[in-house]
Amino acid sequence: MEKIYRRPESLYDTSTHYCPGCGHSTVHKIIAEVVDELGIRKKVIGIAPVGCAVVAYNYWNFDCSEAAHGRALAVATAIKRVRPNNIVFTYQGDGDLAAIGTNETIHAANRGENLTVIFINNAIYGMTGGQMAPTTLLNQKTATTPLGRDAKFQGYPLKISEMLAVLPAVKYIERVSLQSVPETIKAKKAIKQAFINQVDGVGFSLVEVLSPCPTYWGMNPVDSLKWIKDVMAKEFPLGRIK
Repeated sequence: MEKIYRRPESLYDTSTHYCPGCGHSTVHKIIAEVVDELGIRKKVIGIAPVGCAVVAYNYWNFDCSEAAHGRALAVATAIKRVRPNNIVFTYQGDGDLAAIGTNETIHAANRGENLTVIFINNAIYGMTGGQMAPTTLLNQKTATTPLGRDAKFQGYPLKISEMLAVLPAVKYIERVSLQSVPETIKAKKAIKQAFINQVDGVGFSLVEVLSPCPTYWGMNPVDSLKWIKDVMAKEFPLGRIK
């Protein structure tokens, strides 16, 4: 019998630790597929964040390094400069990349480091109990905004992709989502492009992925996908930003 599907070589056969309906597993698989398709598994070095994906290296069958909270792009910069022939990417959530790691994010982008960044935006802190993140939407209830985020007290959702897009050294930014199968296919295409850019030496590339967090959104997985489409994507419009 012809085998029409197989597990990517870059993905270990292991059980997931993520919550039901979480988007991390899907993005992990997409990255593994892209690495296989580009034939770069032996050259790739992934930088894992602090957050729900802190043990991302348990799933990927290629070299990985762990970084302190928010420092993934500093570590990636060092590795890429020492080993320029490797393909280096960071995998970061909104707490890691857009809060404690904002400094590293802005300066790595401003320097135009030839890196690939996968930014998971689920509008909340998942690992530590569902507190407000920089990307939390206005009126969204979290553990630290039980009445909903109020711009007067907590400010507005931080749009990292749009902020970085104005920097001249940034070459590619696209926002995608996992809200449906067609959008997930687009997400894979964007992530693949971000890796191709690095292979071609184009420069700093970032893909922001709107990803469900049913546990701390207080929704079931199906409603979470609908919320991304009907609410979250209106605050964070999908598509090519730069």
